[in-house]
Amino acid sequence: MKHSAPQQTRRGRGPARRIGRSLAFVLPVVLVLSGTLAVTRVNWSGTPSDSVLTASEASASGASSRAAARAPHEVLRDRLLTELQEEDPGVALTHLQQAVDDRPSLARHCASIARSLGRAAVRTYGPTRAQSYARPVCDTAFASGVLAAHG
Repeated sequence: MKHSAPQQTRRGRGPARRIGRSLAFVLPVVLVLSGTLAVTRVNWSGTPSDSVLTASEASASGASSRAAARAPHEVLRDRLLTELQEEDPGVALTHLQQAVDDRPSLARHCASIARSLGRAAVRTYGPTRAQSYARPVCDTAFASGVLAAHG
């Protein structure tokens, strides 16, 4: 009995291979060009007067020029301190956590903002009631702010 080996078919010469080869050539070119264009759009001079992004952000926010010059974490801290006075520390802490979740760049300022909220809560509510609002937002920064203001 004679066994014949099945003939191997030539795979990979169909339309999928042609599309793959085209993408392998075109995709790096597109990525390099888009990266180059992105770099040219950044204002490297440091002056915001001719920056497209700065101008659009300032006009879109509608904020005063003084508020636009402040850092986002400072604006957030002031807004949360106002909420603490008008509502309670729990609302302010919830909004702090939401702001950090929405903008991870604020995470490095989270502890200092929470400590500020803790100190303000002691001034407004007293140490015992302020401590009752403590929760693990930005670790234990709120509680350490309460302790620092009380001690």
